[in-house]
Order: sequence, then C-alpha cells, then structure tokens
Amino acid sequence: MIGTAGVRQLQVDCIVGIYPHERAAEQPVLLDLEIDYDFAAAAASDSIGDAADYDLLVSSVTQLIKARQFQLIETMAEETAALLLSRFASAQVVRLEIRKPTAVPTAQYSFVRLERRRA
Repeated sequence: MIGTAGVRQLQVDCIVGIYPHERAAEQPVLLDLEIDYDFAAAAASDSIGDAADYDLLVSSVTQLIKARQFQLIETMAEETAALLLSRFASAQVVRLEIRKPTAVPTAQYSFVRLERRRA
C-alpha cells in the first residue's frame, strides 16, 4: 500500500548563495518534500513510529540547511534527498522542490526539483 506523505511550502531562513550579499544575511528558501513509502504498517498500528514523522522531517531538513550554508540550491537538494533517504528507512522514493524567491529580482523564484530512489 504505497502512498506519499510530505510537507509543502516549508520556509527555512538560511545563508544560501554565491554572491557576497547572499552570504551576509539569511534569506528564505521554500521546500516541498515528498516521501513515498508503504503505509501498511502505519495504517495497521495507527502509530507515529510506523509513519513519516513530520516533526522529524521538518527539524532534520531545517537543521541541515541552516548548518551547511549552501552556495547552490542544487547541492542543497542532493544533500536533502540523501538525508531523507537515510532518516526514513521505509522511504522508497523522495521528491523535493526548493524555491529561492529572492534570487532573480524579475522572477517569482528560481528553483530546483529532483527525485531520488532508494538503491
């Protein structure tokens, strides 16, 4: 019984970017995170221990992004996907999109999107 769980529009204020002004102050990034996993155990037990814990998801990703101070959102995306696959043993697929609303003044946001599968 494969299903998808996740969060939309998670805002993390962080240091990200390659330009000096981007390294001087935090700016927001917005993340959509999805994890595909077998819901059978969670549905049967009705226990958070068998489900994707959103608190763990949000705190893990936020901590990584704030600590790493990435230059590129591509690197942020790859490391976030790797983190999700390692933290959530039942995850078969992770998908994410990271948007950087302040990167291009004449655009709503720049973004990267990726999908990674457990090997």
